Amino acid sequence: MTDTSTLIRLEDVEKIYQMGDVTASALAGASLSIYPKEFVAIMGPSGSGKSTLMNMVGCLDTPTGGKIFLEQQDISKLGESRLAQLRGQKIGFVFQQFNLIGTLTALENVALPMLFQSVSQHERRRRAAELLELVDLSERLHHRPSELSGGQQQRVALARALANDPEVILADEPTGNLDSKTEEAIMALFQKLNKDGTTIIIVTHEKTVARHAQRIIHIQDGVIVGA
Repeated sequence: MTDTSTLIRLEDVEKIYQMGDVTASALAGASLSIYPKEFVAIMGPSGSGKSTLMNMVGCLDTPTGGKIFLEQQDISKLGESRLAQLRGQKIGFVFQQFNLIGTLTALENVALPMLFQSVSQHERRRRAAELLELVDLSERLHHRPSELSGGQQQRVALARALANDPEVILADEPTGNLDSKTEEAIMALFQKLNKDGTTIIIVTHEKTVARHAQRIIHIQDGVIVGA
């Protein structure tokens, strides 16, 4: 019976990478359900498959075997253009390296994802300013990344992830480059967003980060070993 309550569901997902004559199994039959408005942490040691799992959950890659459902739609066989469209509409990404464009201001970085969704320039700027105020950066709208601290850059990245009002925020080691005080501030923002109804999925190896989640999913050797 299909579980219609899930937001993201993986069924026996396998991912095999071919590197010349060598094959490497990154996921070996991973099954996982994530529900709307959850706050989930995915944990595992280096090489466990957690980054590959993140790519599957975030529609960044397709599986070698098994199925992936996003709101009951099987996305396992979709082409890159359709996957990109789904990502833009449903998922916001926050990365450890921030991935901000150095030549753009904070306002312009946050507004950029809306450009690809055909939002008007006026509305892009209005919403970007609103989001930067949400992350307490209303006085840094016109600063470029090089003029911001690491914590401020991560807050810009978080505001950018919210640009298209996604249902899911997927964060990959979002506090890896931050000090402990800034880490707590960023995690407090994630908790506020979750309280307001956004599904949060964080990939991390840090217990101090994972403890903020409602549920911790452990992966080892490409297999979910605890959820």
